[in-house]
Amino acid sequence: VQLVESGGTSVQTGGSLRLSCVAPGYTTSSKCIGWFRRAPGKEREGVAAISTGGSKTYYTDSVKGRFTISQDTDKNTVTLEMHNLQPEDTAVYYCAAVNDPPPISSFCSETYSPTLSHRINYWGQGTQVTVS
Repeated sequence: VQLVESGGTSVQTGGSLRLSCVAPGYTTSSKCIGWFRRAPGKEREGVAAISTGGSKTYYTDSVKGRFTISQDTDKNTVTLEMHNLQPEDTAVYYCAAVNDPPPISSFCSETYSPTLSHRINYWGQGTQVTVS
């Protein structure tokens, strides 16, 4: 399964960006897909995730109220809307997905925590977001 991100660029503090991840081969009925980021000198961080049908979403605390994740199942696309961007949001953002996740309500959110990212089966190549 190939994940292709787009939308990363440089933006001023307080600005907005939309990242997109196209996953044409990610067609399992059960889905857990979202975004990680890695800032220079920092550990990889789960940012946001969305599970099957978009019924459950997860956000790391630092982006709550500013970022919104959504899914277009017809187009196999996941979008991350980012508003009020801050310099600490500067990072490479990676789209990531789990292959056929189990129907456990907490599975997807837990996967995007720091310790369970090994559950991720598919990674995109990353897109750079720079806020200054």
